[in-house]
Amino acid sequence: MKKLKEKGSQSVALEPSLTFGNYAYSVIEKQYHSIVKREHKVLADEDPEHLHQMRVGSRRLRTALQVFAAAIVLPNAASQKRISALARVLGGLRDLDVQIADLQSIYRPQLASDEKASLDEVIQILKKKRHQAYADVEVTLGRSRYQDFKTAYETWLAQPQFTPLAELSIYVLLPELLSPLLSELLLHPGWLIAADNSSTAANHTLHDLRKAFKHVRYQTEFFTPFYGESFQTWVAEIKLLQEQLGKLQDSHVLQELLTTHLPKHTQIPTLQAKIQQTRLEVLSDWDATRQHYLNPEFRRQLHQMLLDPSIVDEN
Repeated sequence: MKKLKEKGSQSVALEPSLTFGNYAYSVIEKQYHSIVKREHKVLADEDPEHLHQMRVGSRRLRTALQVFAAAIVLPNAASQKRISALARVLGGLRDLDVQIADLQSIYRPQLASDEKASLDEVIQILKKKRHQAYADVEVTLGRSRYQDFKTAYETWLAQPQFTPLAELSIYVLLPELLSPLLSELLLHPGWLIAADNSSTAANHTLHDLRKAFKHVRYQTEFFTPFYGESFQTWVAEIKLLQEQLGKLQDSHVLQELLTTHLPKHTQIPTLQAKIQQTRLEVLSDWDATRQHYLNPEFRRQLHQMLLDPSIVDEN
């Protein structure tokens, strides 16, 4: 019998009788524990990876609640709104960590001495902002609202509440769960943005498409155990596209940081050239990618793939 291995929890048997509710429970349990087990290490503030994983866990848990909303009944303190508030605070600190690290390790070594001095001014400003962002995380994790959030999940995990729909086989519902997600992605206007379109509106649209990729990736990763190699390959492709557009967004954010925090009339031409080079590299294959996703036959194949989960053998 095939099983989905879960760290810190029991394995979930992927048998034909697996219900929507039981699988929802296993996913929610895993994502919740991925958040709370990082608390102390995040507060220790010694390794930014723990913050990153706690943020990812909060996003995945929020996605899980969206995916399994029809099967579960949660207390108010465990709501998506509570998780979104947590993810937002963690994200503020994580974004600064990434920005500071990129400026220090990727861009700064490539600059001349006078440009390094100007960039160091920006880095110092970001470090001060990071100090405040870390204080916000400390306050958030110490508040009674966060403690109530944890209590709500511990209570639900001990005595989960489900809707009648939770009794249905997960295999029956897979196409209904995933098809709307695929439709939303394929209907996104970002596929119509050409690589040479550098307008503000185009940048905003591609940024929104990146967020759509992330949502699709988190949701589809919950269901990779139920599908074959073609599905897993597609999920990996979505992850890559998300990362590529993420680099594009990072370049826009970096440009805004320089505009906001550099002293007037100060220029860092080498850094500006590197930022532009990053944009060109990220978008070098974009037109071919978007034409692929606009191809009617490929879109039909994606929809067909979701209709054919791999039903496992009980023996």
